[in-house]
Amino acid sequence: MTADGQWMTFLALMLPFAAAAIAPFLTGLFRHNAAWVLAIAPALIFLHFTGFLGSVAGGETISGGYAWIPSLGVDFSWYIDGLSLTFALLISGIGTLIVLYAGGYLKGHEHQGRFFSFILMFMGSMLGLVVADSFLTLFVFWELTSITSFLLIGFDHSREASRRAALQALVVTGLGGLSLLAGLLVISAATGETSMSGLLAAGSALREAPLYMAALLLILGGAFTKSAQFPFHFWLPNAMEAPTPVSAYLHSATMVKAGVYLLMRLNPVLGDTAAWETILPVFGGTTLIVGTLLALRQTDLKLMLAYTTVASLGLLVMLTGFGSEKAVEAAVLYLVAHSMFKGALFMVAGLVDHESGTRDVTKLGGLRAEMPVTFGAAVLAACSMGGLPLFFGFLAKEEIYAALGFADGWTAIFTLVAIIGNGLMFAIGFAVALKPFLGPKVKTPKHAHEGPVLLWLGPVVLGTLGLVSALVSGLSHYFVSSPMSSAVAGETVSVTISTVPHVGLPLVLSVITVALGVAFFMTIGRGRAAMAAVLNAIGWGPDKGFDQVMRGLTRTSYRITGVVQDGKLDHYMTVTFVAVAAALLIPMVLFGELPSMPSIPAMPFYEWVVLLIGVIGLGAVIYARDRLTAIVSLGIQGFAVALLFMLMGAPDLSFTQFMVETLSVVILALVMTRLRLSPTDHRPTREKIGDVVVSGLCGTALGLMLLKVTQVPFNGELSEFFAQNSRVIAHGRNIVNVIIVDFRGTDTLGEIAVVMITGLAILALVRIRAAKPADTATKEG
Repeated sequence: MTADGQWMTFLALMLPFAAAAIAPFLTGLFRHNAAWVLAIAPALIFLHFTGFLGSVAGGETISGGYAWIPSLGVDFSWYIDGLSLTFALLISGIGTLIVLYAGGYLKGHEHQGRFFSFILMFMGSMLGLVVADSFLTLFVFWELTSITSFLLIGFDHSREASRRAALQALVVTGLGGLSLLAGLLVISAATGETSMSGLLAAGSALREAPLYMAALLLILGGAFTKSAQFPFHFWLPNAMEAPTPVSAYLHSATMVKAGVYLLMRLNPVLGDTAAWETILPVFGGTTLIVGTLLALRQTDLKLMLAYTTVASLGLLVMLTGFGSEKAVEAAVLYLVAHSMFKGALFMVAGLVDHESGTRDVTKLGGLRAEMPVTFGAAVLAACSMGGLPLFFGFLAKEEIYAALGFADGWTAIFTLVAIIGNGLMFAIGFAVALKPFLGPKVKTPKHAHEGPVLLWLGPVVLGTLGLVSALVSGLSHYFVSSPMSSAVAGETVSVTISTVPHVGLPLVLSVITVALGVAFFMTIGRGRAAMAAVLNAIGWGPDKGFDQVMRGLTRTSYRITGVVQDGKLDHYMTVTFVAVAAALLIPMVLFGELPSMPSIPAMPFYEWVVLLIGVIGLGAVIYARDRLTAIVSLGIQGFAVALLFMLMGAPDLSFTQFMVETLSVVILALVMTRLRLSPTDHRPTREKIGDVVVSGLCGTALGLMLLKVTQVPFNGELSEFFAQNSRVIAHGRNIVNVIIVDFRGTDTLGEIAVVMITGLAILALVRIRAAKPADTATKEG
């Protein structure tokens, strides 16, 4: 990539964040027309990535980046192949339509500018995630999608349901993010690679590594939570508390597919193992069935679509787990088809709600005459979702059955799962597309009519694309399906399926699926009642379990805090000193690092006198009958150390020590007299014994550590550095002062800040104590 190309790609990745920064200003400036202006940003990004289609279709990969943290070897880098390019086009292309749709849906909303800012940041986060090459870049953008989705889901923060849904999504996906981080660290430790391109070039190195299983499970933890696989599926339907533009974007092209993207990206290095080909199909197939059955239970249009998204994600994970060439092709085709028809149907659901005042499918009907454009877009999207001929969804469904079939008992099970799941999704898709529009006219809370162009433009474009992309399947496969399938499979793959039906088992299974879907659609009311009865009988579910876990966590935290943070200073100090003693003594004992006991040195009599002064001071502190005497006696220790500094030829340190000890004693004595604390120690004997033990352990631990340090061979490199550079760099002759002021200036500033904060705390305490007698006198008067 040329320097200009690198710069343009970097600008494309940063453009959503720049647009997010100015979105509130533009919304105020252009009032209700800001959507047209803000949509320019994702449209330009789409055009930029479209320029890579020819190169990627020819088998090239585009990489680039800049040094982010050079000292740690961390780069802000990107890697664009068929997989990341397809995602980038979906994110920016559908993102353009979502921004326009949001302009109509939230017209007149007082916080529309804030919403635009959030949705654009979300777009930038997802875009950065799918093109990231560096592991660190991937993780940063992965977490940004969780944070920005939290802001979007909780956009209507005045409602408790929105706040709960946002928190739930953040907790579940945030825990998954930690799992992903651990997985990336394990992969790096196992292979030595820190980038996706390097990992893909390493071939089977990860599969052959002893840490393979640990890496696989941790990566699956991140992918399954992000893409709502059972039993982590519950957060996704609850995210429907967000405004419909968020739902449409979340489900079609962004966050929920991040986990699927990760699995597809790592398929060449993690796939083709028994664990991969067992765990993914089992969890994916389970999610497919659970999602469709739960969708059958719903009457809210958005919830019906949300649960089918859960099911679709399960289908994608199941196909990725099989990993064969046909299964990869099927997963790629279905992912693209799903992005188009699900985005369109969500926008249709929001449009119906916006214009009629309700999303309850049982309270809707006969809107075809009032909303003909919306009805047409809904039918187009439903035909693709149902896998009918001439639509892109048909190509995906045919390839699914070609990949599975009934080759053996294992694949036969998942073929049946796919048939049942696809049949249920057929019924739900057409229930969303037909029930509100056909049948007798039902009175709705608002007088329904066709929405403005901003609202129906998105579903019409996406619904039409689901048809056109299948009719020109040759071009679609050349530029999108084949390059993406090749990237997922790790080898060259050529997708050839067309809209012309080919007689064979896949076509037979498609016909069975459609027939089953029609049967489900005709009996959807009874199916809904049956599922409601089953769910009521079961009662408990993961969603309720989440609330129980959060309540248990809160109560446990409260109880632990009540024990650990009991508000008693002496308890905090005891725990601190015990921890210090344990941290020093235990490693020395366990690892045999205790120092050898030194012999008593031959010291001049005056050094013995100084030592004796220190011992006398220690005794005075211990046996002092009041705190003031103990504080004054404590200064004896400091003066003894200052005398040792002087005798050892360090008068500057000795002078500093004298000043510090004098000021400390004077200040503490003044404070103690002002506080009027109890003059004697009323602690019981057992507490005194405990304190003696703790202080003895700390003194012993510190003494042993200092002895051990003095017995280690002296390394004079640091001393030589300061001696050579103090005058040259810091322009000071006093090395100690230069170290404190220049080389350790930040550390010294921190120490000063600590002393200042301590002084302010003492001053506040003195003022509080001094005010009490006056307050008491006032009350008595």
